Amino acid sequence: MDDRIWDSVDRLVTWLDQESGLSGGDERLLRILKLSEEVGEVGAAVIGATGQNPRKGVTHSWEDVEHELCDVVFSALVALRTLTPDAREVFERRLAYVEDRSRASREKN
Repeated sequence: MDDRIWDSVDRLVTWLDQESGLSGGDERLLRILKLSEEVGEVGAAVIGATGQNPRKGVTHSWEDVEHELCDVVFSALVALRTLTPDAREVFERRLAYVEDRSRASREKN
């Protein structure tokens, strides 16, 4: 992953830490829970983009869905970085694991 992304994540975590009045443990939990909020916003945007709520109709665009998905990614990276200063290495190891598993599955078929 691009260094600029991790630099941005570090700046966001530093800023959030400075603004928070919570203990480290509480802050950690809330940053993980933030993911649920963001995933809910993805769901609301999909429902809005497809007009599945007849009372509201079409309220969102697919671009809104894209933006909400990015918010999920940002929130996940911030939560991971909050859990460990080695977030980049943890992420890269996990990505390699998923890629290997995916490759093995494709080779079986």
